[in-house]
Amino acid sequence: MPDWIIIPGGNLGNVSALGRGFEMMLELGLVNRRPRIVCAQAERANPLYQAYVNGWDTYHPMEAQPTAATAIRIGNPVSYRRAIRTMERFDGVVEQATEDELSNAAARADRTGLFNCPHTGVALAALEKLLARGVIKSHERVVVISTAHGLKFPEWKVDYHQGTLADVVSHHANPPIDLPADVGAVRRCLDEVLGS
Repeated sequence: MPDWIIIPGGNLGNVSALGRGFEMMLELGLVNRRPRIVCAQAERANPLYQAYVNGWDTYHPMEAQPTAATAIRIGNPVSYRRAIRTMERFDGVVEQATEDELSNAAARADRTGLFNCPHTGVALAALEKLLARGVIKSHERVVVISTAHGLKFPEWKVDYHQGTLADVVSHHANPPIDLPADVGAVRRCLDEVLGS
């Protein structure tokens, strides 16, 4: 059983559904406690985050701004009330991520063999920020839910590695190398890059 589950949130139905699933598992005796839930939002579409930092006292829909995390670019989530109830029951936390943070978090994770979408980058950036602040402890078990795959966002990936994303400094860039369609040229390049 994880201590934390981090999920990207836009329309917020996934947050309340996640909570309901754990409530059902508790009722069935499959688990004996609730994990804490983190809803991760893009800074440019973060009405739940804004409400959270204000103690849930105020909620203001917003006009979502362009973000690489297009599926969670929602300024007036339909499931807002249910999500808040879930966050309260699960001692939840809401965190946000800038374009720079989400892009670099996804690229850093990609270096382990993953190929993350920007929405997962938002969740990974939230994890990093919460770890840095000591909200999540290094010994705690954390599950980050990935909601898509990087292959759905090839231009974003290429732009990151070419260093051309607006508002992003690509700390983990792996720039492409243009080569002719020649096996010998590819082998020579690999030998040079890999130091063989």
